[in-house]
Amino acid sequence: MNAVPQAPRAPQHDDDVLVADGLTKHYDVRRGMFGRGVVKALNGVSFSLTRGKTLAVVGESGCGKSTLARQLTMIEPPTSGRLLIEGEDVAGASHEQIASLRRRVQMVFQNPFASLNPRKTVEQTLAEPLTINTPMSATERTERIAHMMRTVGLRPEHAKRYPHMFSGGQRQRVAIARAMILEPRIVVADEPVSALDVSIQAQILNLFMDLQEQFKTSYVFISHNLSVVEHIADDVMVMYFGGVAELGDKKTIFQRPRHPYTRSLMSATPAIFESERRIQIKLQGELPSPLNPPSGCTFHQRCPYAVERCRVEEPKLREVDGRQVACHRAEGVGEADA
Repeated sequence: MNAVPQAPRAPQHDDDVLVADGLTKHYDVRRGMFGRGVVKALNGVSFSLTRGKTLAVVGESGCGKSTLARQLTMIEPPTSGRLLIEGEDVAGASHEQIASLRRRVQMVFQNPFASLNPRKTVEQTLAEPLTINTPMSATERTERIAHMMRTVGLRPEHAKRYPHMFSGGQRQRVAIARAMILEPRIVVADEPVSALDVSIQAQILNLFMDLQEQFKTSYVFISHNLSVVEHIADDVMVMYFGGVAELGDKKTIFQRPRHPYTRSLMSATPAIFESERRIQIKLQGELPSPLNPPSGCTFHQRCPYAVERCRVEEPKLREVDGRQVACHRAEGVGEADA
């Protein structure tokens, strides 16, 4: 993997547990009988994650959120760019170092029923990562499993049960317990509450926050639900078409979004009180084809503020009003809310 020179470099600090610097992922695909093409699923994504904090990644389907999750959890290698975990570069790591890094980064998936082995009991599911990654004895593993089950709100007798014997919320608690059993530094949660009832969503979100306070874990929380994001996030990264549209702290972005795409997402967020409702911004058209991306800004075909410069020149992330934003006209867009 080589760093991408033109991608903005992520700011790095001593308390950063994860730094992505120009992460790119391209897939070769077949087009028809003889043609080939390249899908640019991720294009130079850069950000940093602070210890004990939550970075929410938002955007509509197809924007690259799940592809990013696979890069951060080392399921797939990036096409180019750097990924640093607690200062260690994944690209130059040995097999032993990669194994160590993977213990520090765990994942919670969207569908707990699909992510759990139906032939294994909860006890077997939680014991597996301990058996593979630690020198614990059987007695120590049993004690750790019992402690983690209590921590996520499951009773001891649940240990002998199989996934189909639980409700959706309970299955997600098992999945969270599996991710936390090794006490990772980072947890990547890919839409972890979207498959649950609204009443259960709140319980699972509160569990995530309680675990973060207890273990000082850092979260990359992927979601399309901005109400969930507003509840759990410290920082927000808005993605569009494989790139970063806007990145900053939650309060700054929610109160005064600068990118037109961010504004459209915020305007679609339901609000109970009339004073908190925004004028809804309806985007025209669909996402561009990843096999034939537009020139210039990838959002310009749907943007009400686009000018000729947007059609020919790709905007880079830059500092505007206390956040990073990839938009030539970010200052004017922000003033529209003033």
